[in-house]
Amino acid sequence: MTWTLLLLLPLGLIALAYMRVPLLLITASLAAWLVAAALHFDWSVAACVTAGVLFGVPALLLNLVPLRRALISRPLLAVYRNILPPMSDTERIALEAGTVWWEGELFRGHPDWQKLHAYPEPKLSAEEQSFLDNEVDELCRLSDDWRISHELKDLPPETWQYIKDKGFLGLIIPKKYGGKEFSAWAHSQIVTKLLTRCSASAVTVMVPNSLGPAELLLHYGTDAQKDHYLPRLAKGLEIPCFALTSPQAGSDAASIPDYGIVCRGMHEGREVLGMRVTWDKRYITLGPVATLLGLAFRLYDPDHLLGDTEDIGITCALIPTDHPGVQIGRRHFPLNAVFQNGPNWGRDVFMPLEWIIGGPAMAGQGWRMLMECLAAGRSISLPASNTGMAKLTARAVGGYARVRSQFKTAIGRFEGIQEPLARIGGHLYMMDAARRMTASAIDLGEKPSVVSAIVKYHITERARIVVNDGMDILGGKGICLGPSNFLGRAYQQIPIGITVEGANILTRSLIIFGQGAIRCHPYVLREMRAALADDTPEALKEFDDALFAHIGYTVSNAVRTLITGLTGSHWVGVPGNVAPETRRYYQQLTRFSTAFAFIADAAMLTMGGDLKRKEKLSARLGDILSLMYLCSATLKRYEAEGRQAADAPLMHWAIWDALFHAQTAFEGVISNFPNRLIGMLLRRLIFPLGRPYVVPSDRLGGEVAKLLIEPSATRDRLTADMYVPQDEHDAVGAIEHALKATVAAEAIEAKVRAAQKRGDLKARGPGMMRAAFEAGVIDAQEFALVTRRDELRDRVVKVDDFAQDFGADAVPATPAEARNVTALAA
Repeated sequence: MTWTLLLLLPLGLIALAYMRVPLLLITASLAAWLVAAALHFDWSVAACVTAGVLFGVPALLLNLVPLRRALISRPLLAVYRNILPPMSDTERIALEAGTVWWEGELFRGHPDWQKLHAYPEPKLSAEEQSFLDNEVDELCRLSDDWRISHELKDLPPETWQYIKDKGFLGLIIPKKYGGKEFSAWAHSQIVTKLLTRCSASAVTVMVPNSLGPAELLLHYGTDAQKDHYLPRLAKGLEIPCFALTSPQAGSDAASIPDYGIVCRGMHEGREVLGMRVTWDKRYITLGPVATLLGLAFRLYDPDHLLGDTEDIGITCALIPTDHPGVQIGRRHFPLNAVFQNGPNWGRDVFMPLEWIIGGPAMAGQGWRMLMECLAAGRSISLPASNTGMAKLTARAVGGYARVRSQFKTAIGRFEGIQEPLARIGGHLYMMDAARRMTASAIDLGEKPSVVSAIVKYHITERARIVVNDGMDILGGKGICLGPSNFLGRAYQQIPIGITVEGANILTRSLIIFGQGAIRCHPYVLREMRAALADDTPEALKEFDDALFAHIGYTVSNAVRTLITGLTGSHWVGVPGNVAPETRRYYQQLTRFSTAFAFIADAAMLTMGGDLKRKEKLSARLGDILSLMYLCSATLKRYEAEGRQAADAPLMHWAIWDALFHAQTAFEGVISNFPNRLIGMLLRRLIFPLGRPYVVPSDRLGGEVAKLLIEPSATRDRLTADMYVPQDEHDAVGAIEHALKATVAAEAIEAKVRAAQKRGDLKARGPGMMRAAFEAGVIDAQEFALVTRRDELRDRVVKVDDFAQDFGADAVPATPAEARNVTALAA
């Protein structure tokens, strides 16, 4: 009995903390233990009184809520207010923008996996599928990337007209305004397919349907603005762009120097209340050909024509580009990508207040508008476009690695080539899973600001790895530009996705964890809101509830981190309906989620506001959250696609690699924790028995590589809905035809080698197959097949060459040429 009582106290407390039971139940359990101990050990009256006081006073303070608020929470709230760094309105709006979705489950330390699998899978309607199979395919056919990027430096007139006529500029606009009213998933699928063919076509379609005038009008525009502009945008009568970035405000978009002054002026022959706006913008996609300019600037009212406030705030307006004073500049040339992109500016351009999106009532609301809409667009555009690049790489480079042979062996069978092929396949499987899951969140009505940052960063970074690996496999063919080089332009343009819509360095270092730590944490935002509010009983109640729930949450996560580490997470419960081969991944992700929740609290508690300046630590914490999200999406994809056994190597490699890198990020945080003592404690709690993951095995990588170099249902699923030309004279089409011929010819080659070993065939070298045919080793049909294979193989390995002056026309556009292009596209 003595040992039972002595062990029951620590083990019982650990169990209660692990199960996250309420404070009152823990107090009652401790009280019961004290009574049992007093009776068993026959404590004296003095000992009982002492124990009662030592236990009872804290118990009363913690469990009598009014007393706790008055004596504990109120002083702590005062301290918290003093140490909380000041927060501007723009910071507050950015932090509170959007919604919290699955990332919130990962942040709380105990994800509900049933909830993940309950999210519906995105599906295309019959109309959307038909559009993808027909209009999108036709636009791909009309988009000859080499001709567009090298010769025309723009989409040809017939392609521009097709985009307008078929409604590509109105994918997100409701049908009542003449648009397609497609789902986010359809939008993502369309952009993905277009990018497997031509970046200029993809970006031209992507931008008007992402963050831009149409999106802002739908959510905030007046009825008059919607009725006028949305039908014109849907029909392609207007080409929109949105100008946010300034030369002096790139990543720090909230600090744009562009400004407007509220004043009176003449418009259409009468004096109206308006604003004189001065701006200087750059990097504006579709800017050189736009007819409708969305513009962000800071509005001031020094004469108080609108009210008492002088600095009204960031405002968004719509301006026809032919309005007097609007200056559309020449084109930028972003790494041989020829989608229209360029600067625009204006000085003291007068416009009526009615041109503000949402009318005068929405003056100063621009930053909120942008932050609320940014999540949806960023969740679709760059994840879709970069996944498209990766699909093109996986299918074409994988086929090339089987067609191209050296040392009498297909290069895809060499281990040195299998290693990058494995990365290509594994990363693409995870990228597409994350793209799919995130697009489905948008269709569920979510605006996941943290998730949008995760997929923007990690999908573009994985695309960079995939395309780089593809270029390494292609070797000399990859570095010589021309119509036969299907990957060179993608390789050149990969940094564009890395840079735009929030540069990746900024996104990783400041946004993913910086915003996630506040938005996704179950209690931090509640504590901050209470601290920033007026000193009222309601604020104190909110702070007290959040604070003590937060303390219990942190203690519980510490205990759960240690227990799951000691047990290798083998006892962690997972849903019984998951695939047996994925069960351990759910357990390890739950372990990592618990450890992440604890280490995040440890970092915020010990570093406070300084954590915002510890960008390397913040980046690694963001990596952990991101990789758990990517693994979740991958597991969901595997279940949704029916647990395809043939696809399992892709799933295993992707998750194994991601968990290894998550583990490395944990180690990076622990090893660089400013407080070394706490860092040592964190290591003992998180990895008490060492780190569980190593790099994916070579055997597994070989299995993934094999899936990319031979025709199969798995290869088709991995590259589903990419544009695959049937023309054998097309660079990608030639690989498709050559791959089938190569696979078919391998049995014939084996027959010829066997004849050589028997001594039935003496010929060697280029004429060997003809000699085999003439000797009767192979028949006419087999000889024709091998000859056809050789013809297609030669076409695949062909590298383009040009006359000496082939690049003479590649010069920057003159202002006159830029104006001609603008007129043509409009």
